[in-house]
Amino acid sequence: MTKGKSILNFEIRSIGRIWGYGNTFEQYQKNMTDPSRGIYRVYTHTDGFFNPPSDEKQGDPHANPLVRSSPGHEVMDKLKERVNHEINNLLHSVNPLEEMQLQFLSKAYYIKWTNAYNNSKIVEQVMKNIDHIFTLYRNDTKYVQFTPGTYNPEWFGLGPSGDAIWALADQLKPFLHQDIDDGKGKKVQRLAAWSEMLKASRDWHRYNRRLYTNQGIITDLNIYAANRGIAAIDPINALPDQRMRELLYQSIGITPWLGNENDNGWDKSMGDYYYQLTPKGLTRELGFVGYYGEVLDWVRMVYDVTRSKPNQPGDEKIKAQLEKIIHARAVFRYPMVDGNGYRAMRAETIVGWRDSHYPGDVTYAERNSWDGSTIYAPAASLDSRTVGYVQQMFADNQFFKSLEDKMKEGGFRTTFGLLYIPDDYDKIKAQPDSTYRLPMAPGQPDFVFADEEDGVVAFKRGTDIFYASLYWRARHAINFLARIHYITPNFDRIAVVRQETQYQPSNSTYTRPDWIDFGFAQGGHKYPGDLHSAHAGEKLPIAKVPVGNFHPGDENSYAGKGEFYALRYGPYLIGMNCAKNTTYNLSIPSDVHSAQELVSGHIIQFRPGTNLAVKPFSTVVLFLG
Repeated sequence: MTKGKSILNFEIRSIGRIWGYGNTFEQYQKNMTDPSRGIYRVYTHTDGFFNPPSDEKQGDPHANPLVRSSPGHEVMDKLKERVNHEINNLLHSVNPLEEMQLQFLSKAYYIKWTNAYNNSKIVEQVMKNIDHIFTLYRNDTKYVQFTPGTYNPEWFGLGPSGDAIWALADQLKPFLHQDIDDGKGKKVQRLAAWSEMLKASRDWHRYNRRLYTNQGIITDLNIYAANRGIAAIDPINALPDQRMRELLYQSIGITPWLGNENDNGWDKSMGDYYYQLTPKGLTRELGFVGYYGEVLDWVRMVYDVTRSKPNQPGDEKIKAQLEKIIHARAVFRYPMVDGNGYRAMRAETIVGWRDSHYPGDVTYAERNSWDGSTIYAPAASLDSRTVGYVQQMFADNQFFKSLEDKMKEGGFRTTFGLLYIPDDYDKIKAQPDSTYRLPMAPGQPDFVFADEEDGVVAFKRGTDIFYASLYWRARHAINFLARIHYITPNFDRIAVVRQETQYQPSNSTYTRPDWIDFGFAQGGHKYPGDLHSAHAGEKLPIAKVPVGNFHPGDENSYAGKGEFYALRYGPYLIGMNCAKNTTYNLSIPSDVHSAQELVSGHIIQFRPGTNLAVKPFSTVVLFLG
């Protein structure tokens, strides 16, 4: 675009907040309400790594930020008041309740500090409203496919209803043989009615599973919950628990994900060996993803749904996988002050392929989600490393701040997520002191983390923290781009850079469309005026896709994935081999005579023009000095 030119005309436009799920342009793109971020100086340069000139004004590093002094435990009292207020409203509601509200009541029935504890009115309200859900199903059998009242109706089905039935099975048992109205003037036994609709939900979703990790987890969790509801009241029509548990194992990466069930078994749309999580414990999508990959709240729910009774232990394999995910995500928290200048750790978002804001939220062991909390998954694990991460948050006094922030969110979904916090907090506070802290925290030892399945690398060297996504936003084809977040005490470098990429060619290409905004969803909503993408018409090579019915232009996890990446940025040279059986060579720059290999810590001597062999499914990181 600049070759042969001496003048480049361009403009910088500021825009208001974007809501990615907006159905219209007005919903999607909000008007600006405040001035944009200030731009005080712009540089151009031809180096691969930008060094500010010596006269560039810099701020002072936050060497020893203060620990916040408030809020405190008083937030917990407000939480309990809000939850009990919600319970009272639902118990006295004359309008039909949605199934997630029924699930909430059934969970609260076993929590001692709530107004729902051992409250017989909970049983009455749950039973009455599940009867109502049956009439809706009888009037439209597609109700079990796209159930209203959940935020993604096609993911849930009647799983929440099945979970509520299971939780209150003993209390509901005396009423199961009563006749109820089916909504069309006919009578049907309650047991048969509930079993029928749960079975319809379970089976439709088994035949229509979701591929992306978080969606797959939610769908399979609710398939299992629906079947568990059947098992609690009508065991003869329930599928074997171990068979259903296999869905859970697939969804969280313990066993390969085999696609939809059909009359012959599985359709294996992604082959025999596609895992929803990488061996290192990150979600398997189109490269590393930040918030969308924070599935710990849902994996905790998967663990909970396997408990034999409320408050009893769940599946040990699932618990071990939960802990692996916690430890993998812990790498992607780095030290930075919070919005008020206090000591904190934040989630890495810059190198995530779906992420779009900076800095990331204050996060320690777990994000502060609608459906969970910052201690939701840790309270189910309680392993010493995870407890140490949470104790670091307690020491920074960021837990009650996270709770205060969560309480600012309205809506039932947030209230549901508050339900477990008091008991989870008590469990963690009762644990002995742990010596573990988050890997990127100040004072922790140097390390390298690399996930060749997701194409992401993270390392700490002294005060340097470095994140790079080498397989970044390559949804349709090889794009030769890496995303960098290089953190030093003085400033952050955020960059998109070109890298060397070797791949298995398919001899097909992808032509980039004229999209100026989204990299998916047909480019998002179109902006007014004659705006066009500078990349339109560029042809990118497509890597070989080993399985599935693929066409150029399809989004696919293989089409843009390289087998070997070589990235040089500043003082670091990275070689990542994503191939299972091929050794690749990393070319050493001719001006480099020695370097420290950070994975092993060894100093390596080089002759001019030599290469460094990178073994299959491994990564080397060289500090060039």
